[in-house]
Amino acid sequence: MIGLAGKRVLVTGAARGLGRAFAEACANAGAHVVLADVLEADGKKAAAELRQQFVAIDLADPNSVAAGVAAAAELLDGLDGLVNNAAIATAIGGKTFEEIDLETWDRVMSVNVRGTWLVTRAAAPYLRRSAAGRVVNIASDTALWGAPRLLHYVASKGAIVAMTRALARELGPDSIAVNAVAPGLTITGATDYVPEERHRLYVQNRAIPRKQMPEDVVGAVLFLLSDEAAFVTGQLLPVNGGFVLN
Repeated sequence: MIGLAGKRVLVTGAARGLGRAFAEACANAGAHVVLADVLEADGKKAAAELRQQFVAIDLADPNSVAAGVAAAAELLDGLDGLVNNAAIATAIGGKTFEEIDLETWDRVMSVNVRGTWLVTRAAAPYLRRSAAGRVVNIASDTALWGAPRLLHYVASKGAIVAMTRALARELGPDSIAVNAVAPGLTITGATDYVPEERHRLYVQNRAIPRKQMPEDVVGAVLFLLSDEAAFVTGQLLPVNGGFVLN
């Protein structure tokens, strides 16, 4: 198993779904983890169950981001790793690009794109002081195959891929590695709303034709947070059972 013994890791969007799975995997690998989420009750419950710590962060609020990251770094006495997982994804699909309203578009971009930038910016001073700074951005394979009726989300995750490459250049001189993981459609509570037709599309067109579970994704994230990935940066790793083949 990949070891993260003693690493100090902040995971956003960790109250449930993939974020919680990442936090649990990091803790099981020996890391000290702070779970962050706008869902305070769920986040505190998840942190208690994992015997880790929690901070409230609303990615749409710059002040909340700055305060939340600072609080996480204080709890951990620094940061070695950041998993930018938080995003708006639930219950926004199904509309064509012409039907998406401006408010929803702006909300998705504010959280998924601007929020990821703000968290990374706030975490950067702490990661620079680490001997092994790592940033793992959670993108989506929807941006790789151009999923229809989901343009705002797809565009936001495409931006995450581009940001990953630019951040790798800017943070590389500080020995901070920045990479992205692009999961396929994963079975979590957050994907219950996805139409069965889309689930079938994924299963039938994967090279490994089965449903994708959270445990299928955590290994890639653990690797990119680990010492073994010290010279891997600016890369995108699709994890979708071969639905998208690069």
